Amino acid sequence: MRNRFGSSTGITTRSRSRATRWLGRLTTVAGEEDWPPVIRTDHLLSFNNLIEAYVLRALRVDHGVKMSAVRKALEYAEQKFQIPRLLLSEQLLAAPGNVFLERFGELINLGRAGQLANKALLAAVLTRVDRAPSGLPHRLFPAGSYDVEALKRSPKLVMISPFVSFGRPIVASKGIRTSAIVGRINAGEKPEDVAQDYGLELQEIEAAIFYERAAA
Repeated sequence: MRNRFGSSTGITTRSRSRATRWLGRLTTVAGEEDWPPVIRTDHLLSFNNLIEAYVLRALRVDHGVKMSAVRKALEYAEQKFQIPRLLLSEQLLAAPGNVFLERFGELINLGRAGQLANKALLAAVLTRVDRAPSGLPHRLFPAGSYDVEALKRSPKLVMISPFVSFGRPIVASKGIRTSAIVGRINAGEKPEDVAQDYGLELQEIEAAIFYERAAA
């Protein structure tokens, strides 16, 4: 499913300009430059691209390293195991993923402890992604933090799926769009009143507000 997911890249990348770099496109003063993409896409973003951006941010941005290190590590692992788009694959937590993380650690001079921390972070990030029987991701439950314990323990309140509400972020329990909740609160309604009207818990309202602010 390919469309409408551009508005969700904010919370997965924290920067639209960063997303364009990952996609291999960057507009500069001199015009648009092409970069070898880490996330492969056509003109429009797909749900799979959103998942790749979500995983990529955890592995790359929190280390503040150059994109070239991520690209080289991905290329190395994908070629070694003949797996295209490893960031989407279930193999990310198996041997191919381990090789990718080890190569990534070597390129940015991470010690053994840092590599183990990376593996724990990746495993925690992937707890927020549900997969279909085909093995491909079909639901994302974004979290506001990339802290390992927060990723593991935060309730899955906000969901994004290409098969629900046309791919718009929703409150998972009721299917209410986060944008609808925030729109009512911005219009002056109290969070408690909106929660009662929709039959939601207050923490679900707060999660919707947080998501929309982070994604803006």
